[in-house]
Amino acid sequence: MDDSQARKFQKDLNAGLVALVLLAVLDRTSEDLYGYEIAKRLQRASEGEPLFKEGTVYPVLRALAAEGLLTSRIVPSYAGPPRRYYRITADGRAVLRQWSDIWHRTRGFVDRFIEGTDL
Repeated sequence: MDDSQARKFQKDLNAGLVALVLLAVLDRTSEDLYGYEIAKRLQRASEGEPLFKEGTVYPVLRALAAEGLLTSRIVPSYAGPPRRYYRITADGRAVLRQWSDIWHRTRGFVDRFIEGTDL
């Protein structure tokens, strides 16, 4: 099988999942997190081989904030440029629940076909 097909499939899957994963990460912490910190958490969770490129995280965080699903604040950093910290909002939590339900239904549907239990 052509490796480029597998990479394209993974990229297409990731495009739809990154927002869901970012909301879940921010929902499960009591502290505000900045983009690099979130990217590192994703990398650790995938055991060193991230499913999402670090550069993918930032535009999705900005889009989620623009939609009111996250709040953000900028904090000066002594070790580099200012950092933008994110926190999930109540609307973000509601969307996370909704998207999680959709994900579970979709995953179950696909699994039935992959595992041959679709009948």
